[in-house]
Amino acid sequence: MPAELVLSCVVNGEPARVLIPGERTLLDLVRNDLRLTGSKQGCDVGDCGACTVLVDGLPRISCISLAAEMEGRAITTIEGLGAQGLHPIQEALHRHVGAQCGYCTPGVALTLAALLDGDETPGEAELTEALSSTICRCTGYQSILRAAREVIAGQRLRGAAAGRAG
Repeated sequence: MPAELVLSCVVNGEPARVLIPGERTLLDLVRNDLRLTGSKQGCDVGDCGACTVLVDGLPRISCISLAAEMEGRAITTIEGLGAQGLHPIQEALHRHVGAQCGYCTPGVALTLAALLDGDETPGEAELTEALSSTICRCTGYQSILRAAREVIAGQRLRGAAAGRAG
């Protein structure tokens, strides 16, 4: 790996070109180089999910991902998820007080947004699987699950209404 390299990618919809050390993590890229501090450094070994970002629309644990792997990729941080107005999962997490200390919330929100953007009506197994990548020590997941279920139910209703209208 080169000592330094120029990384070109898209971050929250905007082109980014950054000179970085070859061993820079994706988390350090977004937090330190790009000053997007919503993603949190938790365990630093890929277990807690607080550092989750989306890479090409899929959740990625950023503390164990190399920034160099992001060449030409699209990265979305929590700051970008709500850039055009809150994502429905962000609104629901707020309504259901799905964050207490808030440390895990960016990872939870991005993980659930990716799940819901990929499958508008996931079942309980898919919901549980998605959330298994993020540790929340405050809420016991109940308020997080209520928020996700509310969004899923709303998407099911919209899908059913669209089916009747067509």
